Amino acid sequence: MKGAHFLLALSLFSLASSFAYASDPSPLQDFCVAINETKDGVFVNGKFCKDPMLAKAEDFFYSGLNIPRDTSNPVGSTVTPVNVAQIPGLNTLGISLARIDYAPNGGLNPPHTHPRATEILVVMEGTLYVGFVTSNPENRLITKVLYPGDVFVFPVGLIHFQFNVGKTNAVAFAALSSQNPGVITIANAVFGSKPPINPDVLVKAFQLDKNVVKNLQSKFWWANN
Repeated sequence: MKGAHFLLALSLFSLASSFAYASDPSPLQDFCVAINETKDGVFVNGKFCKDPMLAKAEDFFYSGLNIPRDTSNPVGSTVTPVNVAQIPGLNTLGISLARIDYAPNGGLNPPHTHPRATEILVVMEGTLYVGFVTSNPENRLITKVLYPGDVFVFPVGLIHFQFNVGKTNAVAFAALSSQNPGVITIANAVFGSKPPINPDVLVKAFQLDKNVVKNLQSKFWWANN
């Protein structure tokens, strides 16, 4: 009987462990301020850690997220990330933030994924049409029109987007469950890779004429972050 209880506890522990590794690992210290220097550093989560006795308030601080960003670009949006690159103190803490500004009448945060994070978005100004697509084989589109104060979640790794359907500027803030969530903008990755993907691959994958593929690959794909 005790053996059965032990196996059950071990199974539950294994299951819990699998969930624990679904996002950034839990820290084993109060904080680990990221530094570029390797002298006397400890390498954790892709960054070297500053001696905790040398940590200061600036390591945990960022200013300027209240400032509207310029959206006069081909996609009509700008993402201002606040992750471990901007706040070194976020290292190992498993969280980050972003401000997204959208131009009126069609400002778009293009279809993209975050390979390491779930995103929760809150609209502050404007009206956004948002959505994500579920994984194969369903590829189901789940969408919603959001207004100021509305909140929407984009599950980790799924392709998602936000589109300003209003006549005024829109602003949203997003929290992400990683210090460095990463971003893969689908069009940029597929048609703007360096070096380019063999056109024959894309012709077959997208069922497009080869000239269309070559035209798409020749375009400048704007990165809005």
